[in-house]
Amino acid sequence: MTVRSRFAPDRGLTARMGLTMFLLGLLYVAFVAVLIALLRSWVLVVVIAAGLLAAQFWFSDRIALFAMRGRIVTPEEQPQLHGVIDRLCATADMPKPRVAVSRMDLPNAFATGRNADHAVVCVTTGLQRRLEPEELEGVLAHELSHVAHRDVAVITIASFLGVIAGLMVRFAFYSQLFGGRDRRDDDQNTAALLFAVMAVSALVYALSFLLIRALSRYRELAADRAAALLTGRPSALASALTKVTGDIARIPTQDLRTAQAFNAFFFTPALGPGSTVANLFSTHPTLERRLDQLAEISAELGRPAP
Repeated sequence: MTVRSRFAPDRGLTARMGLTMFLLGLLYVAFVAVLIALLRSWVLVVVIAAGLLAAQFWFSDRIALFAMRGRIVTPEEQPQLHGVIDRLCATADMPKPRVAVSRMDLPNAFATGRNADHAVVCVTTGLQRRLEPEELEGVLAHELSHVAHRDVAVITIASFLGVIAGLMVRFAFYSQLFGGRDRRDDDQNTAALLFAVMAVSALVYALSFLLIRALSRYRELAADRAAALLTGRPSALASALTKVTGDIARIPTQDLRTAQAFNAFFFTPALGPGSTVANLFSTHPTLERRLDQLAEISAELGRPAP
């Protein structure tokens, strides 16, 4: 499941990705079967599902860059950024992804793309401005490990079912809201049908949400570990985590909500869970959990923890 590279392999991540895709696949088949039975139009369901999956899979990198106001940059435009990624890719012995910059003050980074040959690593100008070179190297190594482990593509595909289910809930809700008030008695079956579609879609969305969140938290820990081992400087990555998390906490909430939809792809979440219970549904492990792991790696490497 990983691109051939010198990034430390993670069998736990590989097993979790396989299990998540298998369970989501079963859920997806059941979801489509129920929709076909309810809507009695398998052609419509299959065409819509296949079209949205293809769009999300093939254009995920463009969608993410557009939403985050990112732009592909050349080595002439960003020599320092390209230089760090060149060194990391050479060290990891992996193909170099495209490099993008988002002109946002939000300090963050993300990787996207359906495979290593079509991957993009994007950093914000806010991140570049705040981090020291060795801290930026740690963050970029973290993002490159997502590409090498192929968990970016898995998360992109896995999130598809949740997107479909969410759209179906909204479609059924608004259809009932705006189209159900003036129905006659002989149209009550239509209202019941819409309610059934909404209920099934909501259940599927909830299950896929939990599966994706569990995988997302583990893949962030796996990326931290792989990046720390590749660079040999877990303290630099820990420093970047602490600095970025603290700076994000000082950004107004309204400025973060537009980026919250991409939390699963970010180095650190734009908006944290805010409570112990909410941590169970977060896309990222807690800062304390990530720092503890990096401290353990520092001890393994014989270097002092930050």
